[in-house]
Amino acid sequence: MAALQPVRKLTIVAKDPGLRLGPKGPMVFAQVDVPAEILAPGPTGYRVKVVDYNATERRAYAARQRYQDDDTLLDPFAPGEGEALTDPDYQARVMADPNFHAQNCYAIAMRTLGLFERALGRRVGWSSGGHQLHIAPHAFALANAFYSEPDRALMFGYFFDDAGKPVFTALSHDVVAHETTHAVLDGLRSRYTEPSGPDQAAFHEGFADIVAILSIFSLPEVVAAGLGVTAKLPGLGEPLAFITTDKVTSEAIRASILLGIGAEIGMASGGGRGALRQSVKMEPRADILDDPEMAEAHNRGEVVVAAMTRAFVELWTTRISHLGTFGSRGYNLAAVVEEGAKTAAQLLQMAIRAIDYCPPTDLDFGQFLASLLTADRELVPDDSRFGYRASVRKSFADFGIVPPVGQTDAEGCWPHFVPKGKKELRYSRSNAEALTRDVDECFRFLWENRDPLGITERGYTQVVSLDTSLRIDPDGIPFRETICQYVQLGHFFGAELMSICKIDPLPDGFTTKSSADLFGGGVVVFDQYGRVKYHIGNGLIDGSRQKRRLEYLRDTGQLRVQRGDERNRFANLHLARIGG
Repeated sequence: MAALQPVRKLTIVAKDPGLRLGPKGPMVFAQVDVPAEILAPGPTGYRVKVVDYNATERRAYAARQRYQDDDTLLDPFAPGEGEALTDPDYQARVMADPNFHAQNCYAIAMRTLGLFERALGRRVGWSSGGHQLHIAPHAFALANAFYSEPDRALMFGYFFDDAGKPVFTALSHDVVAHETTHAVLDGLRSRYTEPSGPDQAAFHEGFADIVAILSIFSLPEVVAAGLGVTAKLPGLGEPLAFITTDKVTSEAIRASILLGIGAEIGMASGGGRGALRQSVKMEPRADILDDPEMAEAHNRGEVVVAAMTRAFVELWTTRISHLGTFGSRGYNLAAVVEEGAKTAAQLLQMAIRAIDYCPPTDLDFGQFLASLLTADRELVPDDSRFGYRASVRKSFADFGIVPPVGQTDAEGCWPHFVPKGKKELRYSRSNAEALTRDVDECFRFLWENRDPLGITERGYTQVVSLDTSLRIDPDGIPFRETICQYVQLGHFFGAELMSICKIDPLPDGFTTKSSADLFGGGVVVFDQYGRVKYHIGNGLIDGSRQKRRLEYLRDTGQLRVQRGDERNRFANLHLARIGG
């Protein structure tokens, strides 16, 4: 009997068809690790189900791949005998097969999900509550791709360039990882699609770009090609390959195709405008978020991406400078790529872990930064060796993003929990074992301790998730936390906004008889002993915050958005971006 395999390899387009080895060279393919499972046709696994139906042409593509032979797991699109991933004939054959497009989506989606689950130390669910996320690789003939929560699906379109050549969004690693991140983030923080302040919708877009960009840096083939290496890839198979110093400066890396999202799609759909987003080329400016064009979610999201990618480039080039050169030949290419992969992986894990420390409603960029710094300090208290947190904080500050003033400590992190007033938390009426696994027991604890926790009785309160995470710190010691996420909703009339929330005067356009829905909530982080370590949230009756939110929604016409409309926001938002 064959030994069980924890992972299997599947062939994908490493970035997108626009990344090539030289101007007229072959595309960059890679074979990536995904969880080993017995796949049904599609491919269909326990978390992802590919349904390849084309609504425009009203046709379904038959799934003819074979993914296992008895106990042997297969890669149906691996190069045959005498072929290589870089062979033009091989690439032309698989690119023309819609079943390869389906595999490309499945493998990248599962790889992205795996990044989240490893960083968070637990399984991550979809917001729909179902086990499987559907993926349509050829959903429609349109230059768009989006996550649809009502359909529990990722939809990837296709279109034709000026020469009549089809361009498939399903073949872009960037785009597939971006849309998968929308789905994962929606499962972790479902209220981030509610109408809120300007940062929340922008964060969804920016965070999805951060995951897409940094996750690709774990593929040496892409890193080498992005750095301009045109030799046989990864260029790392030689005993010793070199890269000259001029190719690994901060400026050279920022100009690389590697740090743009959706290069081929941007070139084909936008009249040669390049990647859809090139955040890394954005020049830092402390007041950049005040620019009128930053009101649009993609544009605003680019700012947080720019802050993260600039921190990445600076950290990577610093680590490269410590390698030493081989005279005029430059640096050891394998070492340069390895340092980039390590830097990207660390920053990506920091960004993902931050979600556990983010408020569940009305998120802003400063709160995300504080959550990122806090999550990393919890796991890696000593940041002196490489200074990741210092670099990230400085880069964000250069773009005007700082931790919330008066709510964070000197390091920009959330402070440990201190009870409100003189009342201490009461644990005696809660079952310690059930507290960290049962939402009803957790709610009882929150309600019993609403005064010291600062949770108002005004409004509907619900514990929406209770997750235990097990991570391993750099010394190999297990690190366990339980994350309780609760939300509060309240319907307030103008008079109540004045008397309860202390909003006086009311925003222009509101009267004492006007009404509005307010959102609040927080995360309570329990340590391994079941004691409260952090309480991070946005209060339901925080008057100054609610006033800013109501004014923003009034000015953007979102006060009367019906529940359900915002769940299709990703489709409309992405279409508007491409059309613009």
